[in-house]
Amino acid sequence: MRVLVTGATGFVGGRLLPALAAAGHDLTVLTRDAERYDGPPARVVEGDLLDTGSFEAAFEGCEAAYYLVHSMNAADFVARDRRAAHNFARAAGAADCSRVIYLGGLGRESDALSPHLRSRHEVERLLAAGDYDLTVLRAAVIVGAGGASFEMVRQFVAHLPRVFVLPLPTAARTNCQPIAIDDVVDYLAAVLDVPETRGRSFDIGGPAVLTYADLLRRTARADGHWLFVAAVPWLSERLAARWLALLTNVPETVVAPLMAGLDNTVVVRNGGLDDLVSVAHTPLDAAIERAIAGE
Repeated sequence: MRVLVTGATGFVGGRLLPALAAAGHDLTVLTRDAERYDGPPARVVEGDLLDTGSFEAAFEGCEAAYYLVHSMNAADFVARDRRAAHNFARAAGAADCSRVIYLGGLGRESDALSPHLRSRHEVERLLAAGDYDLTVLRAAVIVGAGGASFEMVRQFVAHLPRVFVLPLPTAARTNCQPIAIDDVVDYLAAVLDVPETRGRSFDIGGPAVLTYADLLRRTARADGHWLFVAAVPWLSERLAARWLALLTNVPETVVAPLMAGLDNTVVVRNGGLDDLVSVAHTPLDAAIERAIAGE
């Protein structure tokens, strides 16, 4: 099958492409800078989803497309993601592309979602308006080397003393369900060949549900630190984001929206995908150890 992958040089897209190539698919990749692409053999199209007229040729001959882009490193990421999703949906609907696969974010619409999660859900609604079958996979924190959410955690822990008492906003007690990047890639690749996943949405997560504070502690332990967390009611997510950004090389424009999402419980509620595809669930500690090792 001829498959288009957007976000081909990103955290998820760069890992998905080898899996699709190994499955025998013919690949087209859309990237803003063709020289940055170093993945498996593919037809490379240079273009920008924000620039109508620059990227539409990428859909030529493609039966399916993956939407794996976001603008989290921009201050106006909500507007940029809205525009990119609208442009993509219009172009995909006008082409012969019969299905789109989107990796979105967990979180219930009934909750007071953070701007980041609201944007992920808005992109999902915009993509659903296109003339094709949309498959949506929703995930929380993706554990892997280079992913923005986990990289923030890993770098922060690495800067701490070997034994440390860490003040955090009380929202750090909120539950989340992290998932290993390998499992995300396996799910994304598997749904392409399962017709029953067309036009449906699924939540995906790893085997462990835990608080964000627990995720920090387990990451610290894997990196040889002993971390004790103290919930501080007066410590805001905005203030915490500022000093997290200072201690890592993750920009504050990325850290702040992620920290704002601490109040949102992000666990699997709409499961069922495991009844259709077979994916091994990587234990959380193993996923953390691989990510710290850079695997």
